[in-house]
Amino acid sequence: MREEELHRLLTVAAEDVRPAHPATTGWERARRVRRARRAASAAALAVALLTGGTALTLRPAAPPAATATPEESPTPLPAPVQTPPADLAYPGHPLGRLGDPVGATLSARPVRKALALHQPVDPTTGVAGRIRVLGDDGVVRDLDVVTPAPTRDAGGNEAVPLKSGSLSPDGRTAAFAQTDEVIVVDLTTAAVRRHPLKGYLEQVLWSGDRLLVGGDDATYELDPSTGASRKVPVSPWNMAAPDPTGQPDLLLELGGAPGDLRLHRVATDGRGRGLDQVPVDFRALPPGNRVDEFYGRGWLNGHRLARAAWITTGSMGSLEGVAVLDARTGVVTHLLNLGRDRWKGCCEVLGWEPGGVVLLRHNPGGLLRWKPETGEVTGVTRNLFGAVSLSAG
Repeated sequence: MREEELHRLLTVAAEDVRPAHPATTGWERARRVRRARRAASAAALAVALLTGGTALTLRPAAPPAATATPEESPTPLPAPVQTPPADLAYPGHPLGRLGDPVGATLSARPVRKALALHQPVDPTTGVAGRIRVLGDDGVVRDLDVVTPAPTRDAGGNEAVPLKSGSLSPDGRTAAFAQTDEVIVVDLTTAAVRRHPLKGYLEQVLWSGDRLLVGGDDATYELDPSTGASRKVPVSPWNMAAPDPTGQPDLLLELGGAPGDLRLHRVATDGRGRGLDQVPVDFRALPPGNRVDEFYGRGWLNGHRLARAAWITTGSMGSLEGVAVLDARTGVVTHLLNLGRDRWKGCCEVLGWEPGGVVLLRHNPGGLLRWKPETGEVTGVTRNLFGAVSLSAG
C-alpha cells in the first residue's frame, strides 16, 4: 500500500472518534465563531461609517430650518394733536383735597411742605376768599398770618394776589406781589417778611432760591433771605418757570403776536439780554394745526416747555388748548385740544409732575393731568374755582 492511500485511510478512521474533552472543545469552537462574527460586524460597521461619512461630506449643507415667530405689532404712537375723553376718570390724587374745608390755621399748625395754595373765587359774584394752604399731610390750612391785597396796575385793574408762580418748588415758601413791595411767607414757621420794591407789581415766579417779581414797568430779581434786588431784562408775563434742576441764570421767554411767535433765551447773570431767538415751529404737527397765541405761565421740565394757548386745528380756530414745545428748537411736539365750550383763558398750565405729566386748570372743571407721550388725560378735582399755585416744577 502506498503512503498516500494509507494517509487517506487514517483520516477517514479518525473522523468517527469523539474528542476526549468535548466541553472544552465546544467552548473553544464557540469562541472562534464569536470572534469571527465580531470581526465581521466591526468590519461592516467601519465600512458603513466610512460610506456614510463620505456621503455627508459630499452632500450640500441643508439650509437651516426657519423658526416661526409671531409677528410683532408695534405700539402705535399717540397723535401729536390730542383731545381729552368725553367722560374723565378721577383715579384719586393728593391734590384732590384742595377743595376740602379748612381744618387748621397756618399760625397754629405750620406745614412741613405745602402741595398747593388755593384762593377761592365765587363764580357768580367774583368775590375772592382767603388764601388756603394744602399741606403734604392732607390738611387744608387758612393763611391767617397775612392778607395780601389784590394786585393792580397803573390803570386800577385788579386781580387776586395769588398767582400760579407764588409757591416755591420745594413747597416751603410763598410770595405775593403787591404795589411797591413783595410779601414772603415761610410756610414751615408762619413767619412773614416784606421787601420794598418800586412799582405796580403783579407777577411773582421762583427761579431756584431767587424770586422774580414784576409788572408793566420792571422785573426784579430778589434774594428773599437778604432783600437784595436788581432789575433783570425779562417780561414778567412771558417768562417760563424754570426747571428747579436747571440753569438758574438762563430764563426763557415765550410769546409774540399771532404768526410771529418766538422762543427767546435770556441770560440774567450780567451777560446782557437775549442769547438767541427761534421761531415757534409747527412742522411736527399735522398740516392745519398751530398755536395762534400763548397765555398764562409757561413751565419748563428738562427741555420741554408747556404753556396754555389759543390754537387752530384744521379749519377750527379760537380753541382752548395746551402746547408742549422743545425748548431748544422751538418745535411744538404736542397739542391738547380742549375745545370752545370753556371759560376764556380757562386752561392755564400749573406745572409738571414726575413722569412727564402736565397739570392744568380746566374751568369750570377743576384740575386735569395730561401725559403728552401717551395721550392720557385724567381728572384731579372738580369745581375748584379761583386761583391755584402748585409746588410742581
